[in-house]
Amino acid sequence: MSIVIKTPAEIAEMKTACRLASEVLDMLTPLIKPGVTTQELDAIATRYIQQEQQAISATIGYQPPGYPPFPAALCTSVNHVVCHGIPNDRPLKNGDIVNIDVTVIKDGWHGDNSRMFIVGEGSIAAKRLCQFTYEAMWKGIEKVRPGARLGDIGHAIQSYVEPAGFSVVREFCGHGVGRKFHEEPQVLHYGRPGTLEELVPGMVFTIEPMVNAGRREIKELQDGWTIVTKDRSLSAQWEHSIAVTETGYEVLTLSAGSPPPPDFVRGV
Repeated sequence: MSIVIKTPAEIAEMKTACRLASEVLDMLTPLIKPGVTTQELDAIATRYIQQEQQAISATIGYQPPGYPPFPAALCTSVNHVVCHGIPNDRPLKNGDIVNIDVTVIKDGWHGDNSRMFIVGEGSIAAKRLCQFTYEAMWKGIEKVRPGARLGDIGHAIQSYVEPAGFSVVREFCGHGVGRKFHEEPQVLHYGRPGTLEELVPGMVFTIEPMVNAGRREIKELQDGWTIVTKDRSLSAQWEHSIAVTETGYEVLTLSAGSPPPPDFVRGV
């Protein structure tokens, strides 16, 4: 399967789905408090996507080969859950961290993003992990420009988080996105600079590093979806959808409530 290059007009259309995906997270932000369940958040998000946005959840019923159908509009990954957590009826408690990942389809285009949320008052260690992971995502984004290589992105992320004592999950990666949920290329969050595919204008893909406070090893739970850290250490993830432009990059999954980029990010 080859990489799908989008025209500027197609990317402009795709930005609507990406903005809507980010606005789901904006809408949920004030609701993420101790006592709420991820199941309740998912029900609210599902109604919002379908009724307010007149859009479609990409994940409800999503079933790659070998997986059961995913039952929700949100992936909610709490504490030591790395990714693909299924919303449930356990109330979030003070100090939890949770990644909420949402993908919206609008007019045939997918918008995919995720954010970390700290429930109530988080520990210093939890806040540090979430902040480093956010900055690591942006370290990868900053490498996006024509002529760069996918390995440059992975190297920038890995070389930022590992000296801080964190580890990068290897088994899951970013991916091309567009009319399909998952397209080529795969975007690894580790690697060597100057390797893998060359970036060209019109590529659109996610950068979504998963960073563990402990070791990088993971395991899958019996539900067929939920991935956790083997050592039960905390895990964090952030995700944006990125377009390669003629001069650099454009972050597509931005909305009024998006967290600002770190100070080191150049103006684009």
